[in-house]
Amino acid sequence: MKSESSVSKMVDSPSRIADVIILIMPSYLLVTVFIAGMGVLGAEMSVSRLLNNHFGSSNLVWASVIGMVMLYLATGYFLGGYLADRHPQAYLLYLLLLMGSSTLALATLFARPVVNWAAFAFAELASGLLLASFFTLLVLFSLPFILLAMISPFALRLVIQRTEQSGQLAGLLYAISTFGSLLGTFLPVLITPPLLGTPRTFLFFSLLMEWIAAGGLILERRFRLLLLAIVLNLLTLLAFFFSPAFSRPAPGKIYEAESAYNYILVQEINGERLLRLNEGQGVHSIYAPDRLFYGGTWEQFLVAPFFYPHRRPADVHRIAILGLAAGTVARQATAVYGAIPIDGWEIDPKIVEVGKRYFALNLPNLNIYIEDARWGLARSHERYDLIAIDAYRPPYIPPHLTTREFFLICAEHLTEEGAIAINVAALPQDRRLVDAIATTMHSVFPSVHVMDVPNTLNVMIFATRQPTQAEDFLRNLFDLMARPDTPPLLLQTMQITALHLRQPGYTPGEIFTDDHSSLEWIVDSMILKFFLQGNGEGLR
Repeated sequence: MKSESSVSKMVDSPSRIADVIILIMPSYLLVTVFIAGMGVLGAEMSVSRLLNNHFGSSNLVWASVIGMVMLYLATGYFLGGYLADRHPQAYLLYLLLLMGSSTLALATLFARPVVNWAAFAFAELASGLLLASFFTLLVLFSLPFILLAMISPFALRLVIQRTEQSGQLAGLLYAISTFGSLLGTFLPVLITPPLLGTPRTFLFFSLLMEWIAAGGLILERRFRLLLLAIVLNLLTLLAFFFSPAFSRPAPGKIYEAESAYNYILVQEINGERLLRLNEGQGVHSIYAPDRLFYGGTWEQFLVAPFFYPHRRPADVHRIAILGLAAGTVARQATAVYGAIPIDGWEIDPKIVEVGKRYFALNLPNLNIYIEDARWGLARSHERYDLIAIDAYRPPYIPPHLTTREFFLICAEHLTEEGAIAINVAALPQDRRLVDAIATTMHSVFPSVHVMDVPNTLNVMIFATRQPTQAEDFLRNLFDLMARPDTPPLLLQTMQITALHLRQPGYTPGEIFTDDHSSLEWIVDSMILKFFLQGNGEGLR
């Protein structure tokens, strides 16, 4: 590196600013800042994923994760700057990186029993244990985030020698750290979970940062600390190769995996295969080889066309399913309406793979589209007699599938006598979500009908493109009962629907739009009530 006087001469020439920066800042320090930035965001996204998989992805969870991490980062930034001003020695920077990455690996290993406690809490609906597990996980990761946040201000202090350089150097450092953060944002979301799983994703970032720390200690000739770095690196490496992925205790478990979107669990209980996602509350698909009626919400989608007068199964020619999951509704629809074309949208390809492997998702009349349901439906050139929307599962309610604009897209893709059906959740004393979505649907469709699925917290909302009456549904039921060729599944489901139709169906509420919606507020408050009331399988 050149002397300070030669560097000063170069600063006086604006055309050689890039050369000055290269000379002032050792390239290894740039790499350190980049990897530290990647590690911080990678760890934050991994913590979010860990908590989402076991506590849900509601705004409450996201706000807690982001809020606590920001608090840890603010603490680390302050402490890093304070320490750097008093001890501006490069080896301390690499020691901080080593300690931060090693404590991240340690927190990951301790997170395993905490996650198991959380899984037990969800299974038993133990609210106190659930909250304790949640906040224990957040506290576990406090020290790694604080230590890793100290890297950037410490590095800035090491490279600033002249005040006239501080703006350039600070900007460059933060830019490099941000580029690292950018990579750390996408790796644990799109790539590492299905390849490594969430625990090994943590350990992957820990290993990278430990290697960088060890290299820095070599450059600084701190060989005693290097020995510590080697030991910690070997321990993390052993944990990476021999530590099993998080395995949730669950009765009848036959398969579990992580995808880019979900933690996926398949159980087999009493001859039924159940698909659960993430925290495990609610069953997203069900399969039994010897029957099709499950007493849940799946078959309820099939009755929507029969609010029109004089309807028969043969009048339904094409169906769309938004939220295909493992294909329960598609199998039931084929049994009732025959091998008519069914277009199913599912955003998670891993779920489709699991459906084909465990849920007989092999229907020749089913066209599967791996993409967002609203985007896919908007681009479709088809028109449907029935659009089944099974993508709502509090706290997983995609806001863009609840708005007036979305229902306008649905209406444009219905036949003249088409209908849509949606599965929504309600609590015994809280029907705000049902009221708001039904009101939003009624702003597009002339008729909306509501029924409560018995013995569950689920509510079915039906809407028709033309005006319809509940009386016509009852007349169709009586007519179909007299016909020997009526599919038993349809008949049984229509009887349940008729018994549980609500009159009036809903109380007028807010109309959700793409620009304005209180969906998150409603869902968050419902989640709190849900835990306090201790309702679990009601979401099935």
